[in-house]
Amino acid sequence: MRRRLAALLCCLLCLTGCATLAPPYETPAPASSSHWPAGAAYPTLADNAGPLAMHLPLGQVFPDQRLQQLLSLAIANNRDLRQAVIAIEQSRAQFQIEGAALLPQVDAEAQGYRERRPADLSGTGQSRITSEYRAGLGVSAYELDLFGRIRSLRDQALQTYLATEEARRAVHIGLVAEVASAWLTLAADQEHLRLARETLTSQEASYRLIQSRYDAGISSALDLHQAQTSVDNARIDIARYSRLVAQDQNALTLLVGSAIPANLLPEGLQDIRIAISEPAIGLPSQVLLQRPDILQAEHQLRAAYANIGAARAAFFPSIHLLGSFGSASAELTDLFQAGSLAWSFTPQISVPIFDAQRNRLRLRVAETERDLLLARYDKAIQTAFREVADALAAFGTLDTQLQAQRSLVDATANSYNLSQARYQQGIDSYLNVLDSQRALYRAQQELISTELGRQLNRTSLYRALGGGWYTSEPS
Repeated sequence: MRRRLAALLCCLLCLTGCATLAPPYETPAPASSSHWPAGAAYPTLADNAGPLAMHLPLGQVFPDQRLQQLLSLAIANNRDLRQAVIAIEQSRAQFQIEGAALLPQVDAEAQGYRERRPADLSGTGQSRITSEYRAGLGVSAYELDLFGRIRSLRDQALQTYLATEEARRAVHIGLVAEVASAWLTLAADQEHLRLARETLTSQEASYRLIQSRYDAGISSALDLHQAQTSVDNARIDIARYSRLVAQDQNALTLLVGSAIPANLLPEGLQDIRIAISEPAIGLPSQVLLQRPDILQAEHQLRAAYANIGAARAAFFPSIHLLGSFGSASAELTDLFQAGSLAWSFTPQISVPIFDAQRNRLRLRVAETERDLLLARYDKAIQTAFREVADALAAFGTLDTQLQAQRSLVDATANSYNLSQARYQQGIDSYLNVLDSQRALYRAQQELISTELGRQLNRTSLYRALGGGWYTSEPS
């Protein structure tokens, strides 16, 4: 009898290793073009169908030591990243819980029972005291996973855990890009503030000169008032950029999650470079499918497939095993004596007959969720393709724009110097000087903004490519 029971248990346990009822998963075809866009706005890219591209180390992308230290502080203290790490631990624990359900839960049990029954209930006409003591091992409600329901739930928890890990990577990459962008923006606004202060100093000197000329009757009141407008505009810009610098520092402090040492703050854009050169990034299918947000969407899609398997298994019978093995005796002193062996085995089977279509509706919900996540997966790939394409378009044009802007600054500076000389010689009015000065100031401001855009583009490309600058390996 015992051998037959053990053989039956072994067979049932072997059946629990069968495949699940989840539909077979196939990676969807990327919902984007197979090649990056080409044209006048884009750099020349060599498609490489060889091994997947590799990331550059973070220190090579952002070589500035101050920025590297700031990034380390942000990674250690940022609250969003901390929440993502905690979410990973939660998902890991949930996966372990679902996996543990595949194995029986064995508990050590000990219990005592003592009862007095009155004479009219004892069956013997006399009152009676009965006792029972038990000790042993017990299995409570172990489900035989014949149709893969528990395995499907475990697979769903596993994919959810993996999706959470990719979400952490996405938060990490986004944090690095945001800190670098905020740091660069602070540097640019400090550069704007420095330019505004230099302009104010120059305009105040010009105003004093015109004031003296006006007092001597050489310059007109119009010239004096026009000079005053230049001074006031410079003061306005100083106030504006002082405010922006303070707000940039506040935003950077929030991202870093702690106070920022003064020696880690930038002084301007002149000495900052993001070390990214001409990209060689391979085919879209090589790059996009390695982005953490795309991998997260795929793991969520896999979890939905596993959930369909669990919903399908609910249509089939479920078998639960309850049992115990140990000793029992009417006297506590005889509990572990010879002949006190006691065991029980209680299999239970449940077959769904009428559930008001609950199982069918749960399956429909699971299938709809799969379709929804598939659409999100396609949208995530399309969005990623657009982000990379936009960053490449900026990469291919900003260098040319920066060169032209530098040339424009030189030309307007020469024009300003000539207009000043002509005014001092009495050839032109001060209005021409004022127009030239404003043109030079705007060109200098635009040069700072263009340089910032160029640096931010490198940071955006780092983020769009999934956290690294891709270089194709030789096949």
